[in-house]
Amino acid sequence: MPTDVEAQITGNVWKIERAVGDALEEEDVIMILESMKMEIPVEAPCGGRLSEIRVTEGDNIEEGAVLAVID
Repeated sequence: MPTDVEAQITGNVWKIERAVGDALEEEDVIMILESMKMEIPVEAPCGGRLSEIRVTEGDNIEEGAVLAVID
């Protein structure tokens, strides 16, 4: 069952650390968000394979936005 990876803050996508198809373990860092000059890692909520990344570096995102999907 696919699992959405959601933004926990409003900010910018600073750096994407993983690529579609990568195997992930729970708590692996997928990307880093920037908000108010702080870097916030986005971690995998579960293990699996990264099947989709819905943002690109530099995108402005809102809290709750789906950033990626893990299968």
